[in-house]
Amino acid sequence: MSEQTSIPADPELDPTASYATDQAVIRRLSGLLRATAGTRTSYAPATGQPIADLPVSSEDDVIAAVRLARKTQASWRQVPLAERAAILLRYHDLVLDHRHELVDLIIRESGKARKQAFEELAHVALTARYYGRKAYEMLEPQRKLGIFPVLTRAEQRFVPKGVVGVISPWNYPLTMAISDALPAILAGNTVVHKPDSQTPLTALRGIELLYEAGLPREAWLAVNGDGPTVGGALIQNVDYICFTGSTKTGRLVAQQCGERLIGCSLELGGKNPMLVLRDADVNRAAEGAVRACFANAGQLCVSMERLYVADQVYDAFVTAFVDRVKKIRLSAGTGWDVDMGSLISKAQLETVTRHVEDARTRGATVLAGGKPRPDIGPLFYEPTVLSGVTPAMECFDNETFGPVVSIYRFSDESEAIQRANEGEYGLNASVWTRDGRRGRAVAAQLMAGTVNVNEGYGATFGSIDTPMGGMRSSGLGRRQGVEGIRRYVEPQAIATQRLIPIAASHGISDEKFAELMTGALRVLKKIGRP
Repeated sequence: MSEQTSIPADPELDPTASYATDQAVIRRLSGLLRATAGTRTSYAPATGQPIADLPVSSEDDVIAAVRLARKTQASWRQVPLAERAAILLRYHDLVLDHRHELVDLIIRESGKARKQAFEELAHVALTARYYGRKAYEMLEPQRKLGIFPVLTRAEQRFVPKGVVGVISPWNYPLTMAISDALPAILAGNTVVHKPDSQTPLTALRGIELLYEAGLPREAWLAVNGDGPTVGGALIQNVDYICFTGSTKTGRLVAQQCGERLIGCSLELGGKNPMLVLRDADVNRAAEGAVRACFANAGQLCVSMERLYVADQVYDAFVTAFVDRVKKIRLSAGTGWDVDMGSLISKAQLETVTRHVEDARTRGATVLAGGKPRPDIGPLFYEPTVLSGVTPAMECFDNETFGPVVSIYRFSDESEAIQRANEGEYGLNASVWTRDGRRGRAVAAQLMAGTVNVNEGYGATFGSIDTPMGGMRSSGLGRRQGVEGIRRYVEPQAIATQRLIPIAASHGISDEKFAELMTGALRVLKKIGRP
């Protein structure tokens, strides 16, 4: 038998034969990492093409990064708030100026469609502008009511936590990496950041643009590696943790933070419901459901995995929805004509496949999709709609985090609300109706941190002035709004007492002082003082 000859792979025929990214860019971005523990190769999920060999961080690298960030924080917190806010406003413009480059990088690392990659970029710009404009309102010292008018001056100040650790996920590699940490920086903290090891380059480019906007390089440091090693070292050394990821991992993060008595904010999993009420505009609801269920191939914490549809519109909605789902354009391309891209990993593909096959085997009906598409790319799966899903099926109450949605009929609105509230999660929900007031009334009965009326997730996701986060097993704390920045500070009360002490004095007995206090409290109530 003759010896097999090794033939060099041809990049025109084999996408894995060359790197997907300019290696000069890789070397520049790699230089931003605090990492000395070897290298790891990342791959483009849509094609399997290698992207980069990136250095990996050790525990010692994390400790050194935190030490440097802590040293920097002592001076960064002294920078006037106006200067910190100006950096965010300059960053807003830089992100928009570099939008094509950033979107291309997001697509390459995550495999998502261009239109969903642009959502990330827009969200980062919105967040930077919002906090840059709201800095004084949220962080300047505030006068508070003292115990006595005139005699007691009270104020509240906001003291930065110190070093904030950010652990960001792969599914939204730009905005989940950058938007959570911008308010931490604005509040006078420094950041040590661990982006997901599947999508680090997008985060690094976002950080590099922050340096260009004027942020000191030591104020936001990046490390790279797996969760147990790098993430664990981060939790053990920083002063606060911001984590976005699975509920299972979030519980471990919370436990480790609790042991150190440091705070954390956690955006975790969801099994999000969408309610289509009897008076909904069927076509509008069907179009909205396509975006709500299949944006980023369903790999979105706030995407819809359960559709509850009223009897009166069920048949019409299912027809309209399934017809639209079957027309979704899957592609590994990078143009605006792509509707849905790839899953991120083999593990995600296996989960989606397992959930669909389990449901099919146990009697569910596949109305659309239902199979992987290796002809498009190694990790593609068709957008899938299931009916007849029962509690015996794995996808009934477990998060799929993929392009799979189950559809259910309801006859009573209160029953639909009850079913939507079942399970352990409470991240996002959606209500569709022609009557906005009625939709808000139903929304108020749903146990979810965000509820969108006549939208899937974009209305709350893009309204940066409103808080965003989960109830129950979907997380702790909130991003966005005033809550999104106040999580990174310690409220400090300072009160100054004038003229007389709050105690018996000037020869007045304790008993007499108590009587005077009683009278004063009655007067304050009478004049309407809180």
